[in-house]
Amino acid sequence: QVQLVESGGGLVQAGVSLRLSCAASGRTVSNYAMAWFRQAPGKEREFVAAIRAISWRGGLTYYGDSVKGRFTISRDNAKNTLYLQMNSLKPEDTAVYYCATRESGAVVMYRGGYDYWGQGTQVTVSS
Repeated sequence: QVQLVESGGGLVQAGVSLRLSCAASGRTVSNYAMAWFRQAPGKEREFVAAIRAISWRGGLTYYGDSVKGRFTISRDNAKNTLYLQMNSLKPEDTAVYYCATRESGAVVMYRGGYDYWGQGTQVTVSS
């Protein structure tokens, strides 16, 4: 049984950094595509970042346009944990952030392509 547990969210001021974690069980994070999505109130769940399985050309990373250059996705294979380093946070980054994985090493950037989801962690950025 795959379980994903996010942590690290909180209330921060604009311009600071925050790192989210996603601890996985029942799944080796390096062997499958892993992703972060976010959902703001009244909006659709939005793709943030994803990383391929290591077996898929070394684990290439992908980012949504709104976070490119500010967010970095990574994983710690020894801890079986996925991370999202978020720098230069903006009020528009306020959302619930979800970790997800799928039954493939290849990345897709739409919600329906992922099979397992965490419960989410709230990030609120004040101006």
